Amino acid sequence: MRFLSRLNPTTGIQDFWSEFRRPNPHRWPILGVSLAVTFALFYGFVVEKWRVPPEQPKVIYITTYAPHRTDAQIMASNIANQKEQDKLRAIQAKRQADIANMYRELGRATFVDVDAIDKQIAKDKAAEAARKKALVERLEQQDRKSADTGVAPTTR
Repeated sequence: MRFLSRLNPTTGIQDFWSEFRRPNPHRWPILGVSLAVTFALFYGFVVEKWRVPPEQPKVIYITTYAPHRTDAQIMASNIANQKEQDKLRAIQAKRQADIANMYRELGRATFVDVDAIDKQIAKDKAAEAARKKALVERLEQQDRKSADTGVAPTTR
């Protein structure tokens, strides 16, 4: 409690006022100079503006494809790329399944009802899928309605 009494600003203000009221021939010039310096510093910071032009973007064109490929070559590279992506997605799905199985084993080891959690997750996913399906149907219905009337649909 004694520490807080030392932080009281009223004693400091009273001390300043008693010193300022004391007759001193230099108090007004000192006050004026100190206020002028303070306002000059603040004015300098407020008025200071840095206008730097934005840096020009550096555009780098990547040319990884042969410029004169035929449609058959493009389709073959797309098919090969899609097969690679399918392999990567299968590997990722297997990893996710392995991780989920590890967490299920951990849950069973710590006496957590993993089956109930799995049922709840399946129920939540089904509800989310139904919500998305209803949204898609509503948007398709709005599109059909706007196509019939020629008016753009409103978003709600």
